[in-house]
Amino acid sequence: MRALVVDDSRSMRRIVCNIMRDLGYDVMEAGDGLEALQQLDGQGVPDVVLTDWNMPNMDGLELVRSVRANANYRDVPMLMITSETEMGKMVVAFAAGVNEYLMKPFDRSMIEEKLKFLGIGA
Repeated sequence: MRALVVDDSRSMRRIVCNIMRDLGYDVMEAGDGLEALQQLDGQGVPDVVLTDWNMPNMDGLELVRSVRANANYRDVPMLMITSETEMGKMVVAFAAGVNEYLMKPFDRSMIEEKLKFLGIGA
């Protein structure tokens, strides 16, 4: 199983990557949506994308829309992990194509639960 973790915060990316590795995933990383699209083009489609919302260059919402618009990876499950807690933001994210939404702060069990809900957890 492979995961792509997208976050402009190196420390947050490290936390999520470590959780995913502990769960048995091979992990790819990107610092923003543009890097994530490059990873998808160069490394192939992962089993899940975990993305932050607020990032420079291309934010998580734009990434979700770009992924959903591309036939090569439109079906990859996407989990948005963000500090955006407003219900309206969640609605926008789901409308754009996010499969699940997790608010910061979070822990390993919360990510595991979301992955299970997506049908890709252990």
